[in-house]
Amino acid sequence: MVQDVQLRVLPRVAASDAGIRELVLHELGTDAHDVRNLRVIRRSIDARQRQVMVNLTVRVWLGEEPAAEYPQVDYPDVTGRPQVIVVGAGPGGLFAALRLIELGLRPIVIERGKDVHERKLDLARISREHVVDEDSNYSFGEGGAGAYSDGKLYTRSKKRGSVEKILNVFCQHGASTNILVDAHPHIGTDRLPRVIENIRNTILRCGGEVHFQTKMTDLLIEGDKVVGVEAKDSSLSTLNSSFLTFKGPVILATGHSARDVYRLLASREIEIEAKGIAVGVRLEHPAQLIDQIQYHSREGRGRWLPAAEYAYVQQCGGRGVYSFCMCPGGFVVPAATGPEQVVVNGMSPSNRGGRWSNSGMVVEVRPEDLLNADLGLMTDEYHSVTNHQSPITIHQSSIINHQSSIINHQSSVINHQSSVINHQSSVINHQSSIINHQSSIINHQSSIINHQSSIFNHQLSMLLFQEHLERLAWQQGGRRQTAPAQRMADFVNGRLSADLPPSSYAPGLVASPLHFWMPKFISERLQEGFRAFGRKSHGFLTNEATVIGVETRTSSPVRILRDSETLRHIRLQGLYPCGEGAGYAGGIVSAAIDGERCAEAVASYLSVTG
Repeated sequence: MVQDVQLRVLPRVAASDAGIRELVLHELGTDAHDVRNLRVIRRSIDARQRQVMVNLTVRVWLGEEPAAEYPQVDYPDVTGRPQVIVVGAGPGGLFAALRLIELGLRPIVIERGKDVHERKLDLARISREHVVDEDSNYSFGEGGAGAYSDGKLYTRSKKRGSVEKILNVFCQHGASTNILVDAHPHIGTDRLPRVIENIRNTILRCGGEVHFQTKMTDLLIEGDKVVGVEAKDSSLSTLNSSFLTFKGPVILATGHSARDVYRLLASREIEIEAKGIAVGVRLEHPAQLIDQIQYHSREGRGRWLPAAEYAYVQQCGGRGVYSFCMCPGGFVVPAATGPEQVVVNGMSPSNRGGRWSNSGMVVEVRPEDLLNADLGLMTDEYHSVTNHQSPITIHQSSIINHQSSIINHQSSVINHQSSVINHQSSVINHQSSIINHQSSIINHQSSIINHQSSIFNHQLSMLLFQEHLERLAWQQGGRRQTAPAQRMADFVNGRLSADLPPSSYAPGLVASPLHFWMPKFISERLQEGFRAFGRKSHGFLTNEATVIGVETRTSSPVRILRDSETLRHIRLQGLYPCGEGAGYAGGIVSAAIDGERCAEAVASYLSVTG
């Protein structure tokens, strides 16, 4: 017989296997010999009251052998099977590839960045030399943005079965089984790379392919069907042409920072739309202070508790202000993906043993917020966006301008002829009417191009806003990867910070008046939110904490439109926008779930098309 027992115990008891066993036996009123095994299957910390308690669900096997800790997936050999192109080796792409193998399809994974170990060298250069490799950084490379920025597995997804499957697969590839137990599971930045490498090895062992330093440059489209991708291989080992073609249906899982992909889609007139995001700062406190606040004790976490977490949310001026990606005992890291950017993010090792705890503190931003007349940010960006239009559109504009000048010249000649040669006036008038008709056609073409440019602006408006903030932060940080920062209470009260506390941010901090140069609709809401959080938790609003700018990569600024049933792009067959980069997930687990769903959708598509 299998029985689950609910326990509510002190932290020191929860840390003792013998103590848990004794309580279970007492609760069941049974003899120790009857218990074949017991296992904690759920664990959560309740710190709402002064006495912190731990809630446990313990599964007990009475008179029978225990089941396996988790079910394992059988991955068959798919050599020679129909292939599917997976663009991106983040959680969406990797779990899409694994699910394709389960379904008997051969994944071809292309990733613009390097493998999970080679990425480390480029990450070190960001902090040491302030050099950002555009294809190998905290966002791009094997494992995606989560590999070296945290490794949290908590999700609000209601698809419990799907969540459990994802966690089981992580365990199958080397993650600690604690992720199956904890309410807020977390692998840790130090352990996740090994798990990711094991997933890659499963893909290769089963006959799939994984290509690193291979960036998609275009989609291969025939009519209304995507039949593959073109890519550029930038690895040093390439001896022949660096341009490659991969044929097959495409799962597009490029991650939330692939701005070149969004611009490509917009220029190819592939349906996308601007999506709401959240932007703000990274807030860093001493970990001991957060432990004291959350655990209601001057001793902090003590011997038996982990580094404390927090979650705050407040409505300010009709928009949500909330904590995001909280990293207890973690580090603030530089997350830029290109030149003239300063972006910050957070990470935690598995033991969460660092001196600081940090969290994103962000304000909800909707596309319509950028139309605010007081913003004064987007005008120059909107004008400059034409630089990103397709070469065809720009070429069309130059042809039209040239045709217009020719027509104007022809008109002047005709007017001269008409004044000298009266008997040809009827012919010339006829020619003039033809020219006027041509001019009206050209004007119509010009209006179409202007309309296309307007659509382009709207689709990428949130992306441009992100870029604007990141460039401001770069300028304020001294045009390096040093980040602009301000003491928390100074930020709230609109004061300059004469100095800054020590920080985990390796490239270094520069004192800067974030309250002054950040957009007011962001800074004023953050100030209001911080005041509210300080009222909820005494000691949270303090000058011991540091506000570091800017946090902008909370989610994709664009949604690639797809059908809600088939998960296929709304117009193009064979294209499956996937995961966080496509606007359909937020975090490792939800992206992995979406990757599996897209793989299933592709399998259904191939079964129909043959």
